[in-house]
Amino acid sequence: MTDLTIPARADGQDGHLKRPAISFEFFPPKTEDMERNLWETINRLAPLDPKFVSVTYGAGGSTRERTHSTIARILKETALLPAAHLTCVGASRGEIDEIVDRYHEVGVRHIVGLRGDPAGGIGTPYASHPDGYQSSAELVAGIKKRHADIEVSVSAYPEKHPEARDFDDDIDTLQAKVDAGATRAITQVFFDNDLYFRYLDRVRARGIDIPIVPGIMPMHNFKQARNFVTRAGTTVPDWFAAKFEGLDEDAETRKLVAATVAAGQVQKLAKHGVDTFHFYTMNRADLVFAISHLLGIRAKSAQKAA
Repeated sequence: MTDLTIPARADGQDGHLKRPAISFEFFPPKTEDMERNLWETINRLAPLDPKFVSVTYGAGGSTRERTHSTIARILKETALLPAAHLTCVGASRGEIDEIVDRYHEVGVRHIVGLRGDPAGGIGTPYASHPDGYQSSAELVAGIKKRHADIEVSVSAYPEKHPEARDFDDDIDTLQAKVDAGATRAITQVFFDNDLYFRYLDRVRARGIDIPIVPGIMPMHNFKQARNFVTRAGTTVPDWFAAKFEGLDEDAETRKLVAATVAAGQVQKLAKHGVDTFHFYTMNRADLVFAISHLLGIRAKSAQKAA
């Protein structure tokens, strides 16, 4: 039986328990119904007092305005700290710089800087904009040059980026992003914790000391989510897939299994000293709220309502 009790950890000499730091990722809504659902999710998760919440940026900048409006509304109507995703794809340096300036003007002080997926989708050749930032490291440097007070988070890949020649090449890329000013890396989703710890060993052996925050994805819809993550280079172990066998038409049981599996993953990470987690929410609150509760995180009633 899975032990879902998170062991108490002392924080300093006073013996107080250390509360894990959490953050959440959302995507910008396409319809009024999706907008309503997103804000119900934000209302549910905001009292958990996340360190920040990020909003994704569609391929080729396809959600640029929706991302901006979602970020602006979070700033206006909540006490949450938003982080705006930004990619290099499909835009010139001038266009990207203008977006960064707009974010800074409305009060954004955290950007998740990414190269972005190829315009043709994952698996197709990547072509940078001829007048654009050529890499995520260049994007990070560009952001920091314009606004030194903006914190920049970047991506990390426990199974290496699909386009990297090998792990050394992949960690070279991470080093370049750190040298450009990145202060945090958030990992691609993974399901085997050993992959994360081996990656962390490689990164630390290179002298990279920024936080490498594990990205956790509760699999609300296993079949759909597996197709998405495997295209991005994540391995779904056979033992993991077996837990969802026969549940394609049983959403309620699938949800319980997804919560149990993800809670077990974060519990094991926490037992090995991991105290920061980033949740890919898929704009759903239920599983992430439950997992956060099992981490010992309780809602703060004083949180400003959205």
